[in-house]
Amino acid sequence: MKNWFGRRYFDLLGSIYIYNEHRGYTAIDRVLEAVRTRWPEDHALIARIESHRADEYKHYLMFRRWFERRGVMPLAIDRACGHIDRFVSIMFGRTIDDLDPALVVGREDQFERLCRVISLTEKRGHRQVKLLLRSPRIRADQSLTRIFRIIERDEPGHWAPYDQWLAVHGKRQASWWERSIDSYIHSELLFLKLPLLFLAPSLRRRRLWPDDIPAG
Repeated sequence: MKNWFGRRYFDLLGSIYIYNEHRGYTAIDRVLEAVRTRWPEDHALIARIESHRADEYKHYLMFRRWFERRGVMPLAIDRACGHIDRFVSIMFGRTIDDLDPALVVGREDQFERLCRVISLTEKRGHRQVKLLLRSPRIRADQSLTRIFRIIERDEPGHWAPYDQWLAVHGKRQASWWERSIDSYIHSELLFLKLPLLFLAPSLRRRRLWPDDIPAG
């Protein structure tokens, strides 16, 4: 029983991360295309977002290889466990898939809001990784510890492009109510969704890796 709980914990943790990393780099692809069209001369901003995208893809591959070495597929986690999915849905009233990046980037007030959402999400992720690295259970798995050490190192560069854009354009940083939404989403996942998923007998494993599924 103890071994089952340990495996289930790792399966859920890795599955949530692999979903969010894949969701991250594919969503950034769409934002990046819109930014290149809107501000083609802003090479610094484009380069910083490209770096963010590259890290998200690298992190996704690290988790994929971690699962492959264990000889199992991730659990079929969906957008219900996606922090950025939930945040975008609340802040924009639509899913990431329904959000048109060109329209968001084309309006400064909308892009300003998106910058704060991405920044808060990345900062939340950084804090969570720091907590995980204190866990004896995580530290007992050398491969997983190495992955989280890399993420901990990379994360600060992920919110930098968006905070810098806000600062350069005289826009405000995140307000208390935006930070409260971020905290609510995290608490919802931690105290409601995770316990339900942990004991859900109907939760199956993926048959395909997320990056093997054709777009659309």
